[in-house]
Amino acid sequence: MKKISPIFLAWILVLPSFAAAADDAALPPVPATGNVTLPLDEYNRLVELASKPVRKLDAPPVPYTMKHADLKFRVANESVQGTVQLQGEIFHMGATKIPLTNGMAILDARQERKGLPLELENGTHTTVLTGPADFAVTLDAGLPLSIEAGRASFSLPVPWAGSVRLALVVPGDHTNVRINPGLITSRSSEKGQTVIEAALIPGQPANIWWKTRETAAPVVPKEARFLSDVKTLVSVSEADIRIAALADITVVQGEPLQFQMEVPAGFEITGATGASVESREFEAGLLTLKVNDPAQRSHQFLISMEKSITATKADAPFLSFKDAQRDTGEVLVEGGGTIELTAREAGGLKRMDFKEMNPYLRSLARFPMQAAFRYHKQPNEKPTLALEWTRFPDSSVLAAVAEHAFVTTLVTTEGRSLTEIKLTIKNQAQPFLKVALPTGASILSAEVAGEKVKPVEGSDGNRVPLLRAGFRPVDSYTVSFVFMHSGAPFAKKGGSDLSLPKMDVPINLLQWEVFLPEQYKVKDFGGDAIAANLLPAASLDVSGAEGDASATGKGYSVSSFEMLSLLPGQLGGIVLDPTGAVVPNVQITVTHLDTGVVRNVMTDNSGRWLVSNLSSGRVKITANATGSKQLVSQVNYDGSRPVPFNFALGIGAVSESVEVTAGNGRLNGYSTVDLERLQREARKNAEKQQMSASANQGIHTTSSGRWFSMKKQK
Repeated sequence: MKKISPIFLAWILVLPSFAAAADDAALPPVPATGNVTLPLDEYNRLVELASKPVRKLDAPPVPYTMKHADLKFRVANESVQGTVQLQGEIFHMGATKIPLTNGMAILDARQERKGLPLELENGTHTTVLTGPADFAVTLDAGLPLSIEAGRASFSLPVPWAGSVRLALVVPGDHTNVRINPGLITSRSSEKGQTVIEAALIPGQPANIWWKTRETAAPVVPKEARFLSDVKTLVSVSEADIRIAALADITVVQGEPLQFQMEVPAGFEITGATGASVESREFEAGLLTLKVNDPAQRSHQFLISMEKSITATKADAPFLSFKDAQRDTGEVLVEGGGTIELTAREAGGLKRMDFKEMNPYLRSLARFPMQAAFRYHKQPNEKPTLALEWTRFPDSSVLAAVAEHAFVTTLVTTEGRSLTEIKLTIKNQAQPFLKVALPTGASILSAEVAGEKVKPVEGSDGNRVPLLRAGFRPVDSYTVSFVFMHSGAPFAKKGGSDLSLPKMDVPINLLQWEVFLPEQYKVKDFGGDAIAANLLPAASLDVSGAEGDASATGKGYSVSSFEMLSLLPGQLGGIVLDPTGAVVPNVQITVTHLDTGVVRNVMTDNSGRWLVSNLSSGRVKITANATGSKQLVSQVNYDGSRPVPFNFALGIGAVSESVEVTAGNGRLNGYSTVDLERLQREARKNAEKQQMSASANQGIHTTSSGRWFSMKKQK
């Protein structure tokens, strides 16, 4: 540390203040004398600051500015008189000379209601004001008016300002006043005078003129001729038909004041707009659109209307304007909800691709587009479009679904059972799985994706969590729970029943494995359960169908006619031969007769076939296999409630063909083969092998809540 003399330090600190206050001659107060101890770095910084010159304040680039000018004039007798109001700001200190205007005869000048002296320099009126401050100056001015044959005019000098506005009053009703350069923003007429408001260009003189009298000879109005092009969107919803029409009118002759359109019977106008529409009237089924500029050669209108419906068929309306010289247009049909719509055209309508439609018309569509047409009306034909539709009820979206369920049950000699259910869940937003346990059963534990969770017991049943904190599934995951059932002791003769709980999620395929004491065996099954040994051999080759895999990675195939589970939009089934055996590698061709879509698949090793993304309608199914007759079937397919389509092939040459017409695709085939008999025979053969039952019985079923009975061996 270094001690510095107090007198020397005071000089160091005061010197910059003297330099900064040289103009004002005001000295800062001197601190009291004494010893001050500063670090060397701080002392050096103060010395450096003292040596820097004081920055001078920047002077304004201009001495003043003119912000706004308001000109208010009135034409009286043979002169133009009024006021000029100028508003601005002075930046420099002291007196500043400000030019105000030129080219006008100034009668009086005021500032804040006090007289303001003016000086004329080279034709410009100037004044001297002090600043810095805002100012507002009012000038009373006059201008000469030039009157010629049928025309009056004057030249208006425009001051330099940020913005200039003019208010002008001229005699006469609806006098057509013109300004150049300038923009008229408002025009009104009352009490024999016309008032206009305009925006002027600062610094540029404006020429203003108008006609004093008009002696135009009457002109015979020309006949109005125009062309009409109407693009119509027809929206079929559950309760009404809505029409949105984009109309383009091109005037080729005359100046029509209005356009009229006949509104179809039963429709109500909900809107009619356009840039040139002044007003609209709807009376006696006729819509009248009045325009504000008859001289305009092109008009565009947007017209909307709607009509309530209760039937499933209707005729699409064609909108047209009266007295149109040419009438063309486009029609786009859309259907709301789950709907199958058929459109039959006539009278010169031509189908077109959706991509060829007008982009503005396509932008109005909110539902799937069904059909598109274009037309050009001819005198000897009238276009018609008959619509007929079938509406399907909307199905609810599943929040969660179980792709597989693996159930393992251990039964004791006392009749008690311990069951573990493992579900492969695909979950969107369902938090809990509602489980209806059999009487006398209780849940012991539960897990979600390998971590334990706590089941909940409510008044209306038990609930197993499907989600847990911090777990956000993006794909399938496992949910499992274990429950115990007290059951009842086995009787010496007779049997006992086992049942699975009901769950509130759909299960695609359920595999149930039961472990019994050695002295017991499964006697028969109930519900839609089927013993595992009745199924075809396991197969990993799946072509044309989606296989189901167990926890060990093996593929299982389901041979029961009711076992194939189909999702909405899928069509599939099983192919058998006359002996009841499944037929692999059969070529299946599915043709949608309404849309023309063709799908080709092959049956897998279990005889199964499956196609997806199929819409409802008439479908033709063709099956071809070596050494078998060709089978051709037609069904009415319902994509919202699909059912399996199962059939059998007969022995014969490939050139032979059997045609079958089916109603709903539930059970199909030709008359020489009884599929039910084949299924019963297959079960009888399998039961002979089942008599030598083991302690481990495998069971497949398609849903929960199924049961079977067991009986003690003698």
